[in-house]
Amino acid sequence: MSPDQMSVGETLAATVPMARTLGLEFLETTAERAVARLPDQPDYHNHVGGPHAGAMFTLAEAASGAIVLAAFGDQLQRAVPLAVKAEIGYRKLAMGVVTATATLGRPVADVVAELDAGQRPEFPVAVALTRADGAVTGEMTVVWTLRPHS
Repeated sequence: MSPDQMSVGETLAATVPMARTLGLEFLETTAERAVARLPDQPDYHNHVGGPHAGAMFTLAEAASGAIVLAAFGDQLQRAVPLAVKAEIGYRKLAMGVVTATATLGRPVADVVAELDAGQRPEFPVAVALTRADGAVTGEMTVVWTLRPHS
């Protein structure tokens, strides 16, 4: 990467206001895995002292976006990635720092092949939310599409 290029995480932090607002940290962004972290910030706590559900949703969605950009960034000249739908389940109480780990649910080549065929591919991204002790506090699936430019 040249000094003039930003990493996917740096790009997201610079261009997505909500990621900046929450102070999200992007630890890893590859086509295989994206890891983002929500620091423990009292301003974003809920009524039981942990991170607010909306902050955790945003963390998970941002991690899913990071893997999408890492996997399909070379397709941006012909398609825009858009989240189609998201579903989240909160499993355990999250306290302190929360980490989101995203994984792509379909092979990149299959998604690109659909785009090459003139289709608008959809693909899931699974995200696990964990607290510092490794316990999974939530799980999210975001379905993304690559919408071809008109």
